[in-house]
Amino acid sequence: MEPSAVALLGYAAWTIVLVTSIGLQRGMLTLSGQRAPNSFKTDGTDISEFGQRLARAHANCYENLPIFAAIVLTAVVTGHSSVTNPLAPWFLMARIAQSVTHILSTSSPAVMVRFTFFLVQIVIMIWWLLSLFGA
Repeated sequence: MEPSAVALLGYAAWTIVLVTSIGLQRGMLTLSGQRAPNSFKTDGTDISEFGQRLARAHANCYENLPIFAAIVLTAVVTGHSSVTNPLAPWFLMARIAQSVTHILSTSSPAVMVRFTFFLVQIVIMIWWLLSLFGA
C-alpha cells in the first residue's frame, strides 16, 4: 500500500482511537453510576480538563480530516501519489504529535509545540496543493 494511503488510514485510525478514548471515559463514569449516559456535554467541559482536551483533540482531527483526505485522494486518483507519498508519513506523525501534545497539556509551551505540529501539517498540505496544481 502506498504511503499516502497508509497515512490516510492511519489518520482515520487515530481519530477512532481518540473517540474510543472519549467513549471509554464516559462509559466508565456511566457504569460507575457517577453520570447518566445522556448527561455529557459534547465538548467534554463537564468531565475534567483531560476530558475537555481529549474532546478538542478529537475535534481537531475530524475538522481537518476532509482537507487531508481530499488532497491525498486527489493525488491517488489522478496518479500523482508521488507528490504526497514522501511527506505522508511525516504528516501523520505531526497530526498524532499535535493530538498527544494537546491531550497532555495546555500550558503556553505545550500550545506552542502543538501549533508547530499543526503548522507542519499546513505547510505540507500547501506544498501538496501547489505541486498537484502544477502537475
